[in-house]
Amino acid sequence: MVVSLDFELHWGVRDFTPLDRNERKRLLMARGMVERILAVFAEYRIHATWATVGLLFARSGEEAEYFRPTVVPNYSAPNLNPYQEKLGRSEDEDPFHFAPSLIERISAAPGQEIGSHSFSHYYCLEAGQSATSFAADLTSAMAIAQLRGIQIQSYVFPRNQVIPCYLPILADHGIAIYRGVGKQEPYQAANFESQRKLVHRAARLADTLVDLYGAQAAPWPIKDSPRCLEPSRYLQRCRRMLTPFRPLQLRRMQQQMQAAAAQEGIFHLWWHPEDFTTGGDANLDLLRRLLDSFSTLQARGKMSSLSMSETLRIMESKQEDERA
Repeated sequence: MVVSLDFELHWGVRDFTPLDRNERKRLLMARGMVERILAVFAEYRIHATWATVGLLFARSGEEAEYFRPTVVPNYSAPNLNPYQEKLGRSEDEDPFHFAPSLIERISAAPGQEIGSHSFSHYYCLEAGQSATSFAADLTSAMAIAQLRGIQIQSYVFPRNQVIPCYLPILADHGIAIYRGVGKQEPYQAANFESQRKLVHRAARLADTLVDLYGAQAAPWPIKDSPRCLEPSRYLQRCRRMLTPFRPLQLRRMQQQMQAAAAQEGIFHLWWHPEDFTTGGDANLDLLRRLLDSFSTLQARGKMSSLSMSETLRIMESKQEDERA
């Protein structure tokens, strides 16, 4: 089982959610949820990759400006421009855009990997960006992480806007593995407007409850550079209106996990820590129940817990054995 989380705070929603009183309250709850998720991971000895927006590493608005990319995307939609965001002077003053203390806490926890979610929550499939601005964004993301002593190996495209022609840019910057997208139409890479189409959202929601597209066990990433690690399941937050369907959601994930174990594949679970602010404790309860199933498989020698980069070490070891 591989777990990856998209750690964004306000950078992930700033283009459509104003930083008003309600949003500030939600993001403060999200910061607390990071600690609670880490506690659950420690309880079950779960390894995970936290794909982190580079701007969250900054300790101040001045530091964020210092690492600003030399070329920025010229998005056609003005609201997508992250560099118009008003920033505070420190994490204490602006815990919505800066999170170096949380990143340090995550990095210090056993089995936790810090990956990249771009520098600015970069949108690869929105009009107005380019390969040049993507490369500049990635350079800034790698540099600010390196300043904190973190070597980035894993990458998650914001909003899963994977664009194949940019993969060599990842490799050039030392990225060894990235999270891909599902093969089924509702999960394929697309711009935000297409992703939000009702037919696609309905299909993705239905697939969390019943088997529409199979087990979606990810194969081991054995070729290409960087290597693609496909996702299996987005952990839907616990909305009150969907409470009666929660047993179906859990059973669907358990079946996917069991299928991955039977196929000697990977069950790749992902979500945003900010998601857990909706539904609160119910989300952690659902996660624990799923991890109970994982623990059963682990005890039988059928499954283990890996971060994204740790799958690379497993594959490299297997390939060395085959060559020998």
